[in-house]
Amino acid sequence: MKPNPTRSALLVIDMENGFVHPEGGHWIRYAQSTVSACVRAVELARAKGIPVFFVKRIYRADGSDVELTRYAAWTAGGRACAPASTGPNSAQAPEGLRPQPGDYTIIKPRWSAFFQTELDLILRRLDVRTVILTGTTTPNCIRTTCYDAIALEYNTVVLTDCCSSQTEEIQRVNLADMERAGAILMDTDAFASYGPGTVRDLSAAIRAEMEEEDICPEPFGEKGEAGWTDRW
Repeated sequence: MKPNPTRSALLVIDMENGFVHPEGGHWIRYAQSTVSACVRAVELARAKGIPVFFVKRIYRADGSDVELTRYAAWTAGGRACAPASTGPNSAQAPEGLRPQPGDYTIIKPRWSAFFQTELDLILRRLDVRTVILTGTTTPNCIRTTCYDAIALEYNTVVLTDCCSSQTEEIQRVNLADMERAGAILMDTDAFASYGPGTVRDLSAAIRAEMEEEDICPEPFGEKGEAGWTDRW
């Protein structure tokens, strides 16, 4: 396992033709314009020893695993990201956003990269404490991954010029909401100087504070002579 002094991982989510190409069935208007920034982020991550995870959506050919709310658009749009789909509807990633030896590939069945995938297991095995999110779309896959990451106690960074939405307003309000929820926003210029001290490990800091104050978390009750009693 390569040294990873930042204890971080870079996630590249759904950057494949079906979402990025203007003729793709799930085309996101501003996705194509983020490709160069995503490529730069991947190159920077590899140089820093940060593992890169390509999180992909590949639907079954019969559509049995397509989201209920997307199924009609999926069939009408040419069944994007199905195994047999080619050209603009394929799951092929743009040049520069394809796995290299040492990278990881995760196939996700829903928006969040954590939902019913092995991502959390691998991140913990790699001793990762911070996830850095890139890809598309900001209000769906980036946002749900962000909230799941925070719920799982990962420090969460979103690279603002590496994610995309259908409109600039959707992009703005969703980035603002994620920041209010605790995500750290930065762009690739800031990521270029990213290092071990850039992101504070909030979970570790809270645990250290609790230990210093001798706080012992209790279950939902109070302990008496007979054991735990329900407060509610």
